[in-house]
Amino acid sequence: METILNVPQGMFEMRRLPFRKNEKLRAWDAADEYLLQHLSEQVRLQGQSRVLILNDSFGALAIALNALRPVVLSDSWLSQQATKLNLDANGLPQNAIQFKNSLDWPAEPFDAVFIKVPKTLAFLEDQLIHLQDLITENTVIIAAGMVKAMPAAVWKLMDKYLGPTKPSLAKKKARLIFVEASIRKSFETPYPIYYQLENTDYRICNHANVFSRESLDIGTRFLLEYLPKNTDAKDIVDLGCGNGVVGLMLAEFHFLSKLYFVDESYMAIASAKETFSLAFPERAADYCIADGLTGFKTESIDLIVCNPPFHQQNTLGSQIALSMFKQSFRVLRKGGTLWVIGNRHLGYHLDLKRLFKVCIEIAANKKFVIWRVNK
Repeated sequence: METILNVPQGMFEMRRLPFRKNEKLRAWDAADEYLLQHLSEQVRLQGQSRVLILNDSFGALAIALNALRPVVLSDSWLSQQATKLNLDANGLPQNAIQFKNSLDWPAEPFDAVFIKVPKTLAFLEDQLIHLQDLITENTVIIAAGMVKAMPAAVWKLMDKYLGPTKPSLAKKKARLIFVEASIRKSFETPYPIYYQLENTDYRICNHANVFSRESLDIGTRFLLEYLPKNTDAKDIVDLGCGNGVVGLMLAEFHFLSKLYFVDESYMAIASAKETFSLAFPERAADYCIADGLTGFKTESIDLIVCNPPFHQQNTLGSQIALSMFKQSFRVLRKGGTLWVIGNRHLGYHLDLKRLFKVCIEIAANKKFVIWRVNK
């Protein structure tokens, strides 16, 4: 797969995370190229210009614009790590970019804001509300994305919170949205939002970029019916924890166990931490923002429960799930178990059988299957 990003700002070596053999996907898309081409032709920024980049997948925008020392804000730990590795690969200093996460916004206004449109509209809305305090009428604001990931709702949100919008022509199935920044009435972000978990007294916290923010999703509801109960597991991981509801119920069934909540989303970890703390204010748990289980010691965990994501940003694929399964095999103690739920058509049992030899189907319905494997 092509690894050299060739744009007017230069040629840069770019790779994705997590690494995988025979990678088929580039670390950038046509929207990155379109935006960088437009900036080189139409936008004049000086070295002292304050530049903010939102949702840069693997650092293509930030690295191409490194001379401007941009502030790069993302909810993805993997995105930040990939950007840092790509800085090294191109011989650029780490301080060429200032990293911020989705819960740690800058305070001073910017001369230019470049937005890669995220998959989740609620997350985009939350970001646009925060941006109101960081722009002036002279701020250059441009959003970029692939046409299929930019419904009309994207333009309406930008118009509502930032100012009138104007779309570009589409090129290579990518589009830019230009915003005429205007000073408007300040909006308060509605996030995080909360709901009460059905048939319990538990209050579930959901930041804007967390899956199924307003109610329990049907896959998790199905999984909760079959969660392992009262095992002798001492160390338990909710892998890809989201808002932490699975780990919360595992904690109820294993009151003496140590719980670990793991996700690569800053908002997911913040949601899980508040969810667990509200339910068990005097009980400790570990919260790990990371590439899955990479930081865990070999053979250190007894039970892992995983509802893997089948997309990375706007890209569908099983690479994240397969990485989680391999990590789980390494981290599980002998006799430890991994529970996985997935959409029936994803066929996770094939990968699980290759790794663990035996894969047991625990339950299934028309849409989902729950599997268990033992080490």
